[in-house]
Amino acid sequence: MKENNSAKYKGLLALSALGVVYGDIGTSPLYALKESFHHAHNIAVAPENIFGILSLIFWSLIIVVSVKYLVFIVRADNQGEGGVLALTALLGTISLKSPRTLRILTLLGIFGTALLYGDGIITPAISVLSAVEGLEFAAPKLHDFIIPITVAILIGLFSIQKHGTTKVGKVFGPITLLWFFILIILGLSKIIERPDILMAVNPYYAVKFFMINQWKGFVVLGSVFLVVTGGEALYSDLGHFGKSPIRIAWFVVVLPALIINYFGQGALLLQNPSAIESPFFLMAPSWALIPLVIIATLSTCIASQALITGVFSLTMQAVQLQYIPRLTIDHTSSEEFGQIYVKTVNTFLMVSCIALVLAFKSSSNLAAAYGIAVTTTMVITTILFYFVAVYSWNWYKVPAFLLCGFFLVIEGSFWGANLLKVIHGGWFPLVVGAIIFTIMTTWYKGRQILSSRMLEIITPISDFLHNIRTNPSHRVPGVSVYMSGHPQYTPPTLAQSFKHFKCIHEHVIILFIQTVDIPHVPESNRVRLQNIGPHIYKVVIQYGFMDLPNVPLAMKGLQLDGGLLFDADHSTFFLGREHIIATKRKGMALWREKLFAMMSRNAQPATHFFQIPRNRVFEIGSMIEL
Repeated sequence: MKENNSAKYKGLLALSALGVVYGDIGTSPLYALKESFHHAHNIAVAPENIFGILSLIFWSLIIVVSVKYLVFIVRADNQGEGGVLALTALLGTISLKSPRTLRILTLLGIFGTALLYGDGIITPAISVLSAVEGLEFAAPKLHDFIIPITVAILIGLFSIQKHGTTKVGKVFGPITLLWFFILIILGLSKIIERPDILMAVNPYYAVKFFMINQWKGFVVLGSVFLVVTGGEALYSDLGHFGKSPIRIAWFVVVLPALIINYFGQGALLLQNPSAIESPFFLMAPSWALIPLVIIATLSTCIASQALITGVFSLTMQAVQLQYIPRLTIDHTSSEEFGQIYVKTVNTFLMVSCIALVLAFKSSSNLAAAYGIAVTTTMVITTILFYFVAVYSWNWYKVPAFLLCGFFLVIEGSFWGANLLKVIHGGWFPLVVGAIIFTIMTTWYKGRQILSSRMLEIITPISDFLHNIRTNPSHRVPGVSVYMSGHPQYTPPTLAQSFKHFKCIHEHVIILFIQTVDIPHVPESNRVRLQNIGPHIYKVVIQYGFMDLPNVPLAMKGLQLDGGLLFDADHSTFFLGREHIIATKRKGMALWREKLFAMMSRNAQPATHFFQIPRNRVFEIGSMIEL
């Protein structure tokens, strides 16, 4: 991210953050308060309940978002990048006496990451559907067209992803700023009529709500939590904007707008309890309903767009950290690094979103499936934060435990209430998360087993170099590059080609690509060249988990012996292609080995992933038993 500490620059970043970071949480007023009084909760739309729920909403926004995330969690950045996967990567920098504890924490981080895919499916579906449902009040005759319109919008939204969002992104901030301005206007128009609603900031009303409703009050927490969904996004998008702009946008615009709008909806309910059918849209005069539906739909599309982009970014991190197979990742902008497109993920999200809308049919039904994934991820984030704070930042254990324990009590209550939704649809994000978690852990473990199997059949590079020195071989003109997963060992492709052809190229490069646990590796530290033999070199290229590999670009101009400069278009790349065979050998369950073998067959070829010219590649196959 560009370094610029001027107030103007931070202001522009804060404006951009409105659309990208706060689009999701900013559209929660469309459905959050309404769902808190859902008929299934059996909570009467009475003054004491209105005050109680508003008090819960107010303090949830303050404690979970303002204090936990914006004061503490954003400090746990991995060289500027945030998110549960970046936080998981930070665990590699801490020293724990128990390796088992570290493994459990890492698995928790992976599971939290997997759950975000479920959130990425539900958020566009519930956001767009809740906005389009406003047509029911603006034009009742269009009721039967709500689902088709929603599906059409979702198809359009996912269809434009391949074109990138650079141009659209420039208007994200202003449109979302207009949206928050509308939230304030609508809320104030009702608060003026019932200013006594502002007394709900007193936590006494939240306590009284639980005293009156007891178990039913606890169940309502599952819907109250909807006001903070999207809070995890501000941490995940930390690398795009930095801490200051995200904090400025929240405290100056987002938090005041949300509180004013929620309290405005509460004021409306005090005057007209029947408005619970849709308190957000019923705050507006009838003449403004159609424009409001349009701007709400635009805002939910922006919120969805931000989440889709976030899932793309998360996928790239997971690929780089070897948690999922290589996928085709396309840059959609030559200027903005974060503008990427992952076709496989985009198709998966689109089909899943449309299926959800067709299956659940209303935002109220979808709300039952919403929340469990986000609450679980938030709980995991708090747990991981404790270990980073204590073992990396050297915080005292007692204060760190009390702080994180306080957050866990709040989030644990939300999590428990959301667990009650499992049978009503909450199972969906959990199933998605479990599937993604299985894929991620199977691929990661499978790569480890494959690496150990390869070590059984390969020899140290020193043996190969000794053989070359003592038995000079025929050298053919040209430069060959052998990709290696083990820099200290002879690449199988080199050993096999030498065995069959009885010769090697005049210049031989053994290439090792390493992904490190930081977001970006500076260009100055990207490539290391070492001469290890007669015209034989070892090249190590390092990438961060947010970097997109480009081997020819990284190696361009490397100076070899005799003043020769490396040129990918005049070199030959030797790549291995392993055919995986599942066996009953010790490693993974047979079904997981078969899953790994299937993923390996369908993974994107290394040629494309590392952007190596296809006409310069020579592949050598081998059969490996897991």
